Parts: sequence; C-alpha cells; structure tokens
Amino acid sequence: MSASFNIHAQLLADCEQLGNLDLCSVLLMRDARFPWLILVPRIDGLRDLHDLPTTHREQAFTEVEIASKALHTYASADKINVAALGNMVPQLHIHVIGRREDDAGWPAPVWSAGPAITLEGAELKERASTLKTLVFAE
Repeated sequence: MSASFNIHAQLLADCEQLGNLDLCSVLLMRDARFPWLILVPRIDGLRDLHDLPTTHREQAFTEVEIASKALHTYASADKINVAALGNMVPQLHIHVIGRREDDAGWPAPVWSAGPAITLEGAELKERASTLKTLVFAE
C-alpha cells in the first residue's frame, strides 16, 4: 500500500473511519437510515474497479465478503448491496450496504431515499463500535 495514500476529503466528511483491513480502509457512512460500510483500497490513483491491480482483486473481494457478513450480522439484513459508483467521488471506493425490507428506501437504491439522516452521538458510537468488532474479529 502507498505510504502517501489519502482518503478523498468527501469520504472523510461523510464517514467515520473504523480501521484498515489488509487492502482497504473501512469507513462507516454516517447515515442513520442504513448500515453502510465503504471500503477504500489503499492504492493511489484508482478510479474504477478495473483499475485495481489483478494481484489485489481477490483480496478486495475477500474484504467485501468480510464487510457483507458484518452488516448481515449487525442488521439482520435481507439483502447486501455492493456498488462502486464514483460519480461524486472519483477515488475508487466500494459501498457495502445492509438492506432490510422495512428500511427507508426499500426496494429502491439508497441514493433515491432522500437526504441522509446524520448518524451521530451515542448511536454513531454504538454502530461504529459494533461494526468495528464484527469487521476486525478475524
């Protein structure tokens, strides 16, 4: 991983940093409506999934699996959505979102569910702590 690697400022503004897996930094999106992790491969200059070097692709998928299982356990998710869009933030980042049939946006994508409800205070601390334990348990 690059020693000079930096997470895009918009991701830092929207998320709580939970820590690092072998390849990716793990962020918690501060939207109270959805249990939502973002994985950011710590390699400079990546914009899209096809930019991820072949030697790191299996590790990226493994880390998506780790995040998915953590969210499934945390939220009793009915579905895990995984996406790498990058329309607003050009740095490669992978959204891993726990969805439930009773959530604020079901069955539409989270981006069409209206403005975020800021996750803060005790709820932020609880979610961050629990997900950190689940993600980094291995």
